[in-house]
Amino acid sequence: MEISSRNNGDVAILEISGRLDQNSAGKLKSACLEIVAPGNCQLIIGMSRLEFINSSGLGTLVSILKDVRTNNGHMKLVNLPPFVREIFEITQLRNIFDICNDEACARRSFNTALVSD
Repeated sequence: MEISSRNNGDVAILEISGRLDQNSAGKLKSACLEIVAPGNCQLIIGMSRLEFINSSGLGTLVSILKDVRTNNGHMKLVNLPPFVREIFEITQLRNIFDICNDEACARRSFNTALVSD
């Protein structure tokens, strides 16, 4: 798996590509732990180039979401390929994660979330 990161203001954006499975889950978790800061965590994970995800990958995303929320942050998943979107539907994880169609929508929703906090 490849991970690229950048910042857009106070929002950290990670783009992942390749396979998110047991072999690569730790790499994503480590990258996110470097970003998650107490009281200042807005994270977008882009998945447009994700080729595969399994239960280990899903578990890692849940763990990252927990870390972000523990630090009073917000996390959005964006650009899910159709097969990933279907997995989130089947597993009901769509009810747990904030999923946006694109990065611009995710950034706008952060502003809404911050106003309602």
